[in-house]
Amino acid sequence: MKENLKNGMLRGSRLFVGLFLYAVGIVMTINANLGLGPWDVFHQGLSKTIGITMGQASISMGIIIVVMNYFVGEKLGWGTLSNMLFIGIFMDILMLNNLIPIYENTILQIFMMLGGMFVIGLASYFYIGAGLGSGPRDGLMVLLTKKTGKSVRFIRNCIEITVLIVGYFLGGFVGVGTIVIALGMGYFVQFAFKLFKFDVKAVKHRYVEDDIRFLKGLFVKPTNE
Repeated sequence: MKENLKNGMLRGSRLFVGLFLYAVGIVMTINANLGLGPWDVFHQGLSKTIGITMGQASISMGIIIVVMNYFVGEKLGWGTLSNMLFIGIFMDILMLNNLIPIYENTILQIFMMLGGMFVIGLASYFYIGAGLGSGPRDGLMVLLTKKTGKSVRFIRNCIEITVLIVGYFLGGFVGVGTIVIALGMGYFVQFAFKLFKFDVKAVKHRYVEDDIRFLKGLFVKPTNE
């Protein structure tokens, strides 16, 4: 019992370090002002259209996607639910309090964008390594891959192109940085994994239903027939 509690606390700590770093990385790419990543183009367009913050837009879309994933049978982890809420919350804390600077110098903007991509890669190592379920958007990608039988790359590209186009017409900022982030993010994540010798395939995720089953085993005594 104590071992399970300790393991759960370590996983939870690693998860929230990852989520916070993810928000930091996103805000760095936003403040670089060279163009947003595809999902952030959509979040910014949505925030402008209905008058909410980008963090609230991220949370709103996360909730919609989680509900969709749940009703078609995708497993939800505490990491999934935490991702849905806390990245948006952390983004708003950072942006509304101006905790990450905005630069006008082009060289500094480039370093800010690349630095943000590296931080997101680092965040992915912490977050995914916690083994508490994938994020809502990754879950959607997995779901569509299963349903259509298409490759992960094809589905991911379709999703990102779709949200990019919709976000652009809603008023999201598209620039050269958008192309760099869309094409280069995978390399930064891969670099972070190699840096820490992290094998993503070896991660065994624990889902909400696993914990419910565990608690039932503790408190519900089996009936004798």
